[in-house]
Amino acid sequence: MPRHFLTGEEISSEELGRLLDRALELKTDRAASQALAGRSVALIFEKPSTRTRVSFEVGVGELGAQPIVLTSADLQLTRGESVRDTALVLSRYVHAIGVRTGAHAIAAELAEHADVPVINMLTADHHPCQALADLLTLRERFGKLDVLKIAYVGDGNNVAHSLMLLGAKAGVHVAIATPEELAPHPLVAQVAGASAAAGGRVDLTNDPGAAAADAHALYTDVWVSMGDEDEAVRRLELLEPFRLDSELLARARPDAVALHCLPAHPGQEISEDVLYGERSAIWDQAENRLHAQKALLELLAG
Repeated sequence: MPRHFLTGEEISSEELGRLLDRALELKTDRAASQALAGRSVALIFEKPSTRTRVSFEVGVGELGAQPIVLTSADLQLTRGESVRDTALVLSRYVHAIGVRTGAHAIAAELAEHADVPVINMLTADHHPCQALADLLTLRERFGKLDVLKIAYVGDGNNVAHSLMLLGAKAGVHVAIATPEELAPHPLVAQVAGASAAAGGRVDLTNDPGAAAADAHALYTDVWVSMGDEDEAVRRLELLEPFRLDSELLARARPDAVALHCLPAHPGQEISEDVLYGERSAIWDQAENRLHAQKALLELLAG
């Protein structure tokens, strides 16, 4: 059993499969588990959040635990207390820690010094909880994962990294199409390929049409993330050919669905007709954050 969940590398293909099985059970009956009854979970948010905050806070409560939401204004980190000391203190109070922050090193340092499980709710380098929800959505739609191809188009960011790492581990063919200047980190792609389950693989390309060919799902994310505002003009120019629209969706399989981790900017990374169209699985994907994260909390802290 993994101690922490920071990148997705910590769990095996078999554990990932069982986690998704359990998430489907918890979705069928949201009151089925009180695995965290009498416990408490600290949820640290250094950045604003909608889906991550609400899904984790609700999920912790539904599992019977008390969520303790901590923003930057609530912690002494802003006044110079170290990440190490924060981890040591919180470990004396709570049974697990979730962190949504910027630098991935902060989450890693928390995990290094905490005596309780630490969950990466989002960092600049990885978004593994989102990838769990993505895989759960595909599992629901297609019944299994090990014959699927998913094409991610756009910025090679934290979402792309986690999709490669966990998708390949689930046996999915993950095709990533980005501008050369915004390609995912090559080491992440190498690690994902090396840990791929049977049928799983990772391909990198600069051609969104090639990535979309025969795909069961097309996936995108915002073109200008928090912290990238100074590069907005350059990013918009580079990413213009990578828009997820009906033309690109037509390159995929007839039963392909559209995915987006949200928030979306219709007219930029995704067209409005695809975002709200009948082939969109985006709202199921958003809901599945809740169920996948409950299964993860059970695995780590239950």
